Amino acid sequence: MRWQRVRVLYLLPLMSYTFFPIWTGIFKPLPPFIFSHLKFRNTYRVWCSGDCKNINQPENMEQVVADGAEVMVGDPELLQTKISNIRLDGPAMLQVIADFDATLTKYWVEGQRGHSSHGLLQQGNPEYDAKRQKLYEYYHPLEIDPTIPIDEKAKLMEEWWEKTHGLLIEGGLTYGAIKSSVANSRIAFRDGVIELFELLEKSNVPVLIFSAGLADIIEEVLRQKLHRSFKNVKIVSNRMVFDQNGNLVSFKGKTIHVLNKNEHAIDMAAPVHDQLGDVNGLVDDASVKLRTNVLLLGDHIGDLGMSDGLNYKTRISVGFLNDNVEISRDSYRKSFDVVYTNDASMRGVVKLASQLCSM
Repeated sequence: MRWQRVRVLYLLPLMSYTFFPIWTGIFKPLPPFIFSHLKFRNTYRVWCSGDCKNINQPENMEQVVADGAEVMVGDPELLQTKISNIRLDGPAMLQVIADFDATLTKYWVEGQRGHSSHGLLQQGNPEYDAKRQKLYEYYHPLEIDPTIPIDEKAKLMEEWWEKTHGLLIEGGLTYGAIKSSVANSRIAFRDGVIELFELLEKSNVPVLIFSAGLADIIEEVLRQKLHRSFKNVKIVSNRMVFDQNGNLVSFKGKTIHVLNKNEHAIDMAAPVHDQLGDVNGLVDDASVKLRTNVLLLGDHIGDLGMSDGLNYKTRISVGFLNDNVEISRDSYRKSFDVVYTNDASMRGVVKLASQLCSM
């Protein structure tokens, strides 16, 4: 396989006509709205499988660049089938499940590694910030150690999270420190996230943000970086309890860590709009569980487990491969239906979601 720059006359969006079989000789007239999505005479990079001579044949296009992003589709025919099935059921049966750090947010910010929602927190007490860092240095190698059995690793992760939460309480974390940490952080949303949320809100499609971090920090990031709320967005993460003076006193519910952030945890989540002042929310736990079509967004193969606990009918998984692309390319392409590489924008997902929500 090799890269080759080519001239592509147009690029159709991911929709029911995206992979129509023109190589079989079967041609169908395209509806007029297709032409609003055409991009004429742009230069794209195409990942060729085998011979690149017949590059204009769609079956030779395994990867196409859209909006400056390199996109990998491992099985275009399967993706086409999934898109058609979800569109047939309509938006009322669709939900979006998204990881937060390095999925909704950028991996690189101003040339540096962006902060995670947990990593940005400075509780205003250097002694306890150092203690939390020592926990990270001890437990993170265990988190990524492939030789530790999953059940044993889950216990270690719960232990890590609970010790960290204990330090936040003991160290006197305040909500004011959270606001200050977010304001001074290096964290930013991918271009297109607002458009995605607006599209899904208009289509009455719920968005569940799953995170092993802290819901209160994620809400503050939404507040400061997006400057608005969305009535269809709900955060499934660890939630803090503050007293009337803004001091952290406890955490709600079961600890959510990297190995259990899935729809089993949805019952303990509180909707983000409750905190941001929007009382007319669309996200209801019971109705969400009845939505059996899923658009899943993540940046690690382990994020595919976020839909565990949901008896889904059709799932389209989108992966963001932000770093070490050459090393992880094959595993991501085999695991996700669509893969965006090199810290891509969210605009390709917006196009995909618009097709899934169209009738």
